[in-house]
Formats: sequence, C-alpha cells, structure tokens
Amino acid sequence: MKRMIKCFSLLLAVVAVFTMIPVTQTAALTFECDVEQYSDSLLMVNLDTDMEVFAKEADTKRYPAALTKVMTYIVAAEYFDDFDTEIPIKQSCIEAVVNGGMNCSGVDWYVNESLKVTDLLYALMLPVGHDAAMVFADYIGQGNLNTFVDMMNQKAEALGCTGTHFTNPFGNHDENHYTTARDLYKITRHAMGLPMFSKICATSTYYVKEDDDVPFITTNWLIDAARGGDYYYVYATGVKNGSTQEAGRCLIANAVYDGYAYMCICLHAPYDESKEENEQYCMVEAANMFRWAFLNLSFVTPVTKDTPVCEQKVDHAWDTDSILLVPQTDFNVILPQEYSEGDVRIVPDNTDPVSAPITKGDIVTTATVYYKDEAFTQINLVANESVGVSPILYTTDAIRGVLTSPWFLIAVGLVVILFIVYVSVSSSYAKKRKHDKSRKK
Repeated sequence: MKRMIKCFSLLLAVVAVFTMIPVTQTAALTFECDVEQYSDSLLMVNLDTDMEVFAKEADTKRYPAALTKVMTYIVAAEYFDDFDTEIPIKQSCIEAVVNGGMNCSGVDWYVNESLKVTDLLYALMLPVGHDAAMVFADYIGQGNLNTFVDMMNQKAEALGCTGTHFTNPFGNHDENHYTTARDLYKITRHAMGLPMFSKICATSTYYVKEDDDVPFITTNWLIDAARGGDYYYVYATGVKNGSTQEAGRCLIANAVYDGYAYMCICLHAPYDESKEENEQYCMVEAANMFRWAFLNLSFVTPVTKDTPVCEQKVDHAWDTDSILLVPQTDFNVILPQEYSEGDVRIVPDNTDPVSAPITKGDIVTTATVYYKDEAFTQINLVANESVGVSPILYTTDAIRGVLTSPWFLIAVGLVVILFIVYVSVSSSYAKKRKHDKSRKK
C-alpha cells in the first residue's frame, strides 16, 4: 500500500510539472490586404516580433532562383573567422561558370589574383553572383561542389526548414532545388544575425579597389536610387532578388519606417526571359505591401501583465477556492489600427482546478489568443497572488484520491477475489479432510 501511494504521488508530481511548462505556438495571422498581388507565394513578417501579418501559400515549394545565395552567404560567412582572408580566383572556377551556361558578375576580372572574403560576399549578393558562389563553393568544398551543397542542406535542416532542398549554390533550376517562403524567412532571419549581411544587402554599389573602373552593382532596384527609377523605394534596406523561367521573379526585401521593420518574400511572380524587358512585379508588389503595413498596422497592447484574464479554481487552499490569472508579461502584438477591443479574445487552454501551494508569478496554464476568432498565438497565464496549502484538505483529498483511484479499486478487487478463492479452497480442503476421516472410521 505504501508503494502504491508513493507511485500515485509521483504521478501527480510529474503531471503538475508538465502543466507548468511554458508553451508557445504561433500561427499565421493574415490581415485583410487590398494590395494587388502578382506572386503565387507571398509572406509578410514583422521583424520586431517575428509575427506574420500576411501569408499566401507560404509553405508551397517553389524554385528560389538567386535567392539561394542567401544560404550560400550563410555557409561562407560561418566558415571564415576572418573576412580579410584572401581567396585565390582560379581560372577553373570561372570556366566552370561559363561552361555551365551562367554569367559572370565581375569576379572573373580578378583571375589569378586574390579577393578578400568581404569582396566576394559583396560580389555574391549585389549582382547575380554566380562566379562568387563558385569561388566560395570550390574553396570551402576543397574542389568538391557537392561538399558545399551538403553543408547548405545541413544548415537548412538545422534552421528547421522542412520544405527546402538545394542542389547547387547558384540557384540554377533543378527539380530537386526548392524551398518555401516560410523557410526563406528562417534562412534570411538567420543571415541577418551574421557579420556584414545587412550592410552588404543594403549597398547598391561596391568597388573592390578605389581605382576600379567598374563596381559590383545591385540588381535590387528597390534600394538603388541611381538606377532603380520608379522601382526605388526609399525605406527598403535589402535583401536579394532573382529570376529564372521556372522560378519566375523572386524577391526577399526588407524595409524600415518609423520604428517598424518588415520582411516581404515574393516567389513565382510573372517572368518571361524571352522578352528583353519585364516588369519587376515582385518589387512593385513588395513596395506596396510595405506601404500597406506601415500605414495600416501598428503595435498595440490588448492586455498587460496586470490585466485579469480569468479565475482558476484552487484545491487544498487555506482561505480561498480560486485565484486570478494574468499574462506573464505585457502582451504586445501587431494589429490593424482600426481594431476594437472585442476583436481580441484570450481563452485559457485548461480550466481544471490547480492545487495549492501556489506562488505569485507561477505559470498556471497557457491561453490561446484569438483575433476575430482566428487563433494566432499562445501566452502564459500566471497567478497574481500566492496561495498557501491546507494540510488537512490536502491529506483528506490525497486519501480520497487513493481510495477512489482505479489502481486501488483493482487491488481491492484482487484481494476480494483472492479471499474468495482462499475461502473456497479452504472449505474444499476441510470437506476433503472430513470425508477422509469418515472413511478411515
């Protein structure tokens, strides 16, 4: 019996521990948006909160074209401890680019010389960058392109990308070379934490040497005031664009305005490489999405850490049978400026009674946050006061729990059955002995 009570108490403790673990889940929350859309996949994320504000087919696999080079940048940047490291520009790398039907972007001008890692990163991210990608892959992969590609795929997996697979560091079309808008967000978000990435991606013109006649020039017209024309968007800060016939036009773009920062990822917008001029649909789309977000969305605090959300019943407490639960922290979120308080609801995920003792600030349960009946995140709810335990109530409930537990009832049933069997066997044995004595007489 002692062992049974001990096991039952241990089970209760384990359950209690797991109910105290904070849980956070975030889902896409797509606000109404009247921007004309060209891309088949589109994702808009607030960079201050990592909150999605618009998503369309964000998990559909797409060909990424030159957006691949964000991962190429990651592998290269994490490989070198010193960005002043000199890398030789081999003729064989340039020939491999040309023979593969790709264009060189200026690295070929430095054949038989060396460029610093920093120079090659600019060459990778500003122009098309096939030659820079080849130099990095050859150097880091020690002459084996597949070794570098394996590193790209390993990094994608480590970042939690479930819809991504690379076959090359350039973005050349391959049926097995694909990603998703959400995976590209994870990849680019990681890249933004690496040295030089944000600075490089916000640069429109870069000279390797002061006396160079031709610089590396960005193909992202959103950030190029000199060459971008009507596509130039003053608040844009990077990142990369690309296109192939199969991938269509693709873009990862960042923009910052009035303390708000967003990333917009556009995949598979219209593109026909047989035409000399094609409208940069992704750039038009991204700029309009940024304008929509900056003008219509803002930070709000629907509830603070002092706002009561609900009452929770408490067992075994001295002088109360319930406590108030409040958010663990102030709940800040991006919402449309015209939202009303009734649009946001916070619903506790578990309303079962909890047991004292409880300390103020203890996580009691989680709650799902809804915007217009659409669940989009979870928050922790904590006790707003401490509650002491009543030993008498606790002991009484523990005894009642043991006495009414299935295991106890099964044990009692087994004891009853064994007793009945014992009585039956004993009775049969007594009758047999009596019968044997009678026969002897």
